[in-house]
Amino acid sequence: MVRNHFLNIRYVLINFWRKINLYRVKALLAGILCVLLYGCGNAPYRGPDVLGADAFVMDSYKIREGKFSILQLEGKLSEDLSPELLDEYQDSIQEGDVLDISIYHPMRTDLSSAIHSIGSSFGFPVREGRVTLPDLEPIYIEHLSLEEARVKIQTAYNHQIKDIQVFLSYKDRLEKKVELMGLVELPSVPVNGKIRLFEVLSLAKAPPTANLFKSYVIRHNQMLPVDLYKLIKEGDMHHNIVMQGGDKIYIAEPSASSLMVLGEVGKEGIVELPNGFMSIRHALAAAGGIPYTGNKSYIQVIRGTITNPKVYTLTWNHIIRLPNDSLLLMPGDIVYVATSPITEWNRFVTQLLPTLMGIDLATKGVNNIGVNIP
Repeated sequence: MVRNHFLNIRYVLINFWRKINLYRVKALLAGILCVLLYGCGNAPYRGPDVLGADAFVMDSYKIREGKFSILQLEGKLSEDLSPELLDEYQDSIQEGDVLDISIYHPMRTDLSSAIHSIGSSFGFPVREGRVTLPDLEPIYIEHLSLEEARVKIQTAYNHQIKDIQVFLSYKDRLEKKVELMGLVELPSVPVNGKIRLFEVLSLAKAPPTANLFKSYVIRHNQMLPVDLYKLIKEGDMHHNIVMQGGDKIYIAEPSASSLMVLGEVGKEGIVELPNGFMSIRHALAAAGGIPYTGNKSYIQVIRGTITNPKVYTLTWNHIIRLPNDSLLLMPGDIVYVATSPITEWNRFVTQLLPTLMGIDLATKGVNNIGVNIP
């Protein structure tokens, strides 16, 4: 019995010690967070390494250059886009490819209907290098281009039916296709040596809300230096590369990149950054603006790593007078608005009044709170 009593005491002490350690961990995390935000009192950071609006504008010009300039600001190097990636190439039909074949002839609607029915339902597979069509012997087309195969099929039909027109495209391919993942409706799109990135994304129906900054193209297990935002949103055809079999495209969720707005704003939190950049004016608006308690002389942007951050200090005059595209934020940025002390009692009451009214509705009286409302 005594032994059980001591075991109970030991159990209580162990739990107590665990709670103390948990409290210490929480306190440590809170302390780290305070350090990251440069003080728990919402005071601005005034260190000697603070950068001004001019440095922020210069970096904004780099951000405007696109995805890979942003990655350079993050310390990530990338190659330039090779002009050779824009060149079309000679493609050929391979074993296992499935063709979509249709014909036109004003008198042989029976034949054109039969071929259309087979093509829309199953397609015409290439087996042992040959394709089989109604009223024809198997035709060897492996290693031919689509145009060469079309001419060969049309010639074979013309021996029986004059003035027939043959149309040929890929329905599916065993190996030569682009694989798509993420926010797309099609898992793959066949390539033909001419189809380009913009057309593939159109066929795959990538949504307009996709995060183009975090989306990418992979070839031979390496990421290609393609800026999907510049291609899709700005129409920059320098990024409209010709696709190859085995290429992979990933279209990211809108929330894949973001920034944070903290301090004296209407609503602290995370702001999604689907385009890879955003004006600071837009970010502050998304956070509900700056209330009376915000110090408009100290609107700071924290960028970079914890060990080696860049801290820019802006004022409200910068934000309202400079163009939006000269004050740009990028993924991982923290916008931090410092506190401004309220010296006017009437303004303090005005700001506190909504909170007091909410408490009044909940408690049916606020006379004991410390501020009497007439």
